[in-house]
Amino acid sequence: MSAAADALSDAAAPPVRSETLRLAGPRALVLESGQALEALTIAYNTYGTLDAAKSNAILVCHALTGDQHVASTNPLTGKPGWWDLMVGPGRPFDTNRFFVICANVVGGCMGTTGPTDIDPATGKPYGLSFPVITIRDMVRAQALLLDRLGICELLCVAGGSMGGMQVLEWMASYPERVVSAIPIAAAAKHSAQNIAFHEVGRQAVMADPDWRGGDYLSAGVFPSKGLAVARMAAHITYLSEAALQRKFGRSLQDRQTISYAFDADFQVESYLRHQGRSFVERFDANSYLYITRAMDYFDLAADHGGQLASAFARLKARVCVASFTSDWLFPTVESKRIVHALNAVAANVSFVEFDTDKGHDAFLLDVPEMHAIFRGFVDAAAAHRGLKAGG
Repeated sequence: MSAAADALSDAAAPPVRSETLRLAGPRALVLESGQALEALTIAYNTYGTLDAAKSNAILVCHALTGDQHVASTNPLTGKPGWWDLMVGPGRPFDTNRFFVICANVVGGCMGTTGPTDIDPATGKPYGLSFPVITIRDMVRAQALLLDRLGICELLCVAGGSMGGMQVLEWMASYPERVVSAIPIAAAAKHSAQNIAFHEVGRQAVMADPDWRGGDYLSAGVFPSKGLAVARMAAHITYLSEAALQRKFGRSLQDRQTISYAFDADFQVESYLRHQGRSFVERFDANSYLYITRAMDYFDLAADHGGQLASAFARLKARVCVASFTSDWLFPTVESKRIVHALNAVAANVSFVEFDTDKGHDAFLLDVPEMHAIFRGFVDAAAAHRGLKAGG
C-alpha cells in the first residue's frame, strides 16, 4: 500500500446504516421486459450524513459480484467493504462530507429482491420464474430508493465494471438527477467476447447436477461446483497476464516437484480454486445467471436509435471517464467510445487512462493516482454545487 493508504487505514471506519426499503403493489417495479414485480425489497447501506438541502449524496453502484457493503464489514464473509479505499472518512468519497449510498441490485442475493426470494404467486422461491432483469431495471430500482429518501439529485454517481454500466444508464435515463458521474472500466455495450465468457460461466452452473433446473433451493441442494468453476473462469478476466505472472509465475503450491496428477500443482491453480470456494459461500447461483444476463443485454446506443451520443443528449453533468491500460475485459477503446459520444453532444467530460498492470480489477485496488483524481473530481463537483470544502 502507499503511505497515503496506510494513513487512511488508521482512520475510523465510517458509521454505517443498513436499511431495507419495501415496496408493494401489482407494479411495484415495472421491468424493461414488460413484466413487473409485485413486491420489491431493496437492501442498502448509507454512510455519512445527508445535509439539510439533500445536496451531498453520492450513489456508488456495485459490480457483478459486489453488494451494498461498500465500506463496511460484509456480514457473510467478515471481510472489509469492497471499496473502503475509496469510501470513508478522509477518503475520496469522504463520509465526513458526503452521504454515500450503495444498494444491492435487483436480482441480487444480499437482501434485494432476486431469484432466491419467495414468489407471492406461488409461496415458493422464484428460481427461474424470476423475470429477467436489465441494467436499466437496476437503475430504476435505485431511482425509486432515492425518491423514498427524498433525494432529487446526486452530487455524484460512480462505479466500476457493471457499476460503470449503471452509471452510464443513470446519465442516459436520469440526466436531470446527476450533477457528476464517474464510469470506471466500463463500456456502453457488452462485447461478444464478454458475452461468451458469461455463457461459459452460466453453462458451468447449469451443468452442475445440483442446479436442478434452477430449483435447487426446494431440493435442499446447491450447485457449488458449477458456480465455483464459473467464478474461476470469470476471475481470470479480471486480472492481467502481467499481474498473474508477477504474483504466481509457475511457482508450485506446497511442493517441490510436480505431482504428475491433477491436484493443484501450481500456485495459480490453488488461488483460483480458493476464489471459487469462497465465492459460493456468499453468492447465489441463479443470481449469477440473472446478473450476467443483464450485463449481456446492455447496449446503450441500441436503446437510443443506434446513436450513443443520443443517449447523452440531455446530460448536463460533469463526467470523468476512467480506464486502465491492462484491462482487456473492458479495454480503453471502450471508454474512448463513451468519451467521443459525450464530446459529440458538447458534454463536460474528462478522460483518464491509468497506467497499471493490475488489470480490470484495478479500480478496487490501491492505485494512488486514481484516488487522487477522483478526489479532485468530486471536490470540484461539490464546489460547483456550493458545498463547503473539506478540512
